[in-house]
Amino acid sequence: MQKYFIVLFIFFISCKSKNPNIKSKENTLKVIKTTDYELVKSKNQNGLLILFPCFPCDIENTKTEFNIAEISAKNAISVLYMNFNMHLYLTETEKLDLATLITKTIREEKISEKNIFIGGFSGGGNVSLLITDYLLKSKNLIKPKGVFIVDAPIDLLALYRVSEKNLKLNFSKSSMQESKWILREFDSLFGNPSEGINTYEKNAPYTFESENINNLIGLNGLKVRLYTEPDLIWWKKKAKNNYEDLNAFYLKKLSEKLKLEFNETNIELIETKNKGYRANGERHPHSWSIVDKEDLIKWILE
Repeated sequence: MQKYFIVLFIFFISCKSKNPNIKSKENTLKVIKTTDYELVKSKNQNGLLILFPCFPCDIENTKTEFNIAEISAKNAISVLYMNFNMHLYLTETEKLDLATLITKTIREEKISEKNIFIGGFSGGGNVSLLITDYLLKSKNLIKPKGVFIVDAPIDLLALYRVSEKNLKLNFSKSSMQESKWILREFDSLFGNPSEGINTYEKNAPYTFESENINNLIGLNGLKVRLYTEPDLIWWKKKAKNNYEDLNAFYLKKLSEKLKLEFNETNIELIETKNKGYRANGERHPHSWSIVDKEDLIKWILE
């Protein structure tokens, strides 16, 4: 059975219930809830935005931290909030099941398939990359036009290496506990890297050490955005981390690799400054808030 885990760098068929329609000034929205997702469906359809939560998070967390439904409605873009969490990678069976669920939902709810975008925060970013790649490579008729990720821990091998460093630093109790957890879980799931990194490469969206992007080849030609806020001062204060220890470092390296391998104009690395805040006002560069919602909608409609 697959094991799941929470780490320092990641904040991280069903029964429908009836909901009243929501009216906005420019559009009428229908809200459909199931145990797997919540769909905010626009009467007029310019696109569909599929969102995945952070590792331990759920739909309500995504809605709280990334309140995009209102601006989406004004632009006739439906939003599909997924309740799929507790993942940093996907098995082939999970990819198939998730693709089936997305396809079934889009078909049953009669959503246009012409302009679909997928995005996620933290662990949900890993899921977004992997399921988008799968949809584009498979015979599935749902073909996304773009994918974006928000400060995702895309390199699983790097997470292992950073956890080893954290244990040596012995800086804080929480850091020690989390690092011990990830080393134990990764050893169980992927093996100790000293014995080989093939399993890490097989499951991670990206492995910097070997420049492996085999799990992202399907994104060639797709619009891709990588959001991150590399606040080194904040991370040094909280965890004594250097730039090379941050998600931001590996996202930058991935953007460089994708630009080299794919169409450079389709790949965007968006590095923000002082935009990372949680909904409760807490300063944290690892947050949904680093995404400019209006600019994201513009990007979807371009």
